[in-house]
Amino acid sequence: MHHIGCRGNPKIMPGLTNFTEKERKMAIGTQVIRELLENGVHFGHQTNKWNPKMAKYIFGEKSGIYIIDLKKTEQALANAKELVKKLASEGKKILFAGTKKQAKTIIKEEAERSHMYYVEERWLGGCLTNFKTIRQSVNKLNKLQELKESDTYDSYAKKDKARIDKEEAKLLKNLSGIREMLVLPDAIVVVDAEVQEIAIKEAHIIGIPVIALIDTNCNPEGIEFPVPGNDDAIRSIQYIISSLADAIIEGSKGYDGVKVKKAAEEKKEEAKEESKEEKKEESKEEKKEEEK
Repeated sequence: MHHIGCRGNPKIMPGLTNFTEKERKMAIGTQVIRELLENGVHFGHQTNKWNPKMAKYIFGEKSGIYIIDLKKTEQALANAKELVKKLASEGKKILFAGTKKQAKTIIKEEAERSHMYYVEERWLGGCLTNFKTIRQSVNKLNKLQELKESDTYDSYAKKDKARIDKEEAKLLKNLSGIREMLVLPDAIVVVDAEVQEIAIKEAHIIGIPVIALIDTNCNPEGIEFPVPGNDDAIRSIQYIISSLADAIIEGSKGYDGVKVKKAAEEKKEEAKEESKEEKKEESKEEKKEEEK
């Protein structure tokens, strides 16, 4: 069981007065660390519910709860933001995955806000490694919806309509966030490495980097961009995921700027070519006049 008062609801967490002088200094180091603290990102699991491989990310222990080293979280988050910003600036796509109750809504909203893909209900086995099958399921969904909009659907029996509606709802529930994902993503962002273990394994198989919010009970090995932090509190998840979404949006603006600049340059080249053609035509006309 988690320490509900601290992990689940940072609003009622103890104030800085409950920490030692060393802990207070850690907490007020930078603006980002203050924000991480305010959102309860530093609260790990109970000391008897931990993975020893997370030891390097742990600052200490308080009232039976491990306290995560926010300096390391700050640096890890900065590295992750730099990656997603760079990818977005190159027009690449990122997949957000978070199926636990606390993460679902956040994953969906932040992915949509940053115009990226997401899985918030259930990770479909083979979502990355068997992408062709996933696309077939999307095509099936598209055909079902085309059928529902056709005149043929009206002639179906009530029982058949109910079956089609049920199948459509099931496909929509699992595929809505990746419906427009025509090619594999260039990175994935996951909340809770333990819950999203299959997603992480699939990402490794196809060779794309993983950014993961990892708590003190997780195994950080094999995760290229581990971000140590509380993966149970809504405010903690919101802070980390929205920070990444902000970086993506910032990077996308750069990509949009490059596209605009490229389009302007192409238009300029077209204008030059048109000008050359016009001059050629004028030259031909002048030559004809001279011959006359």
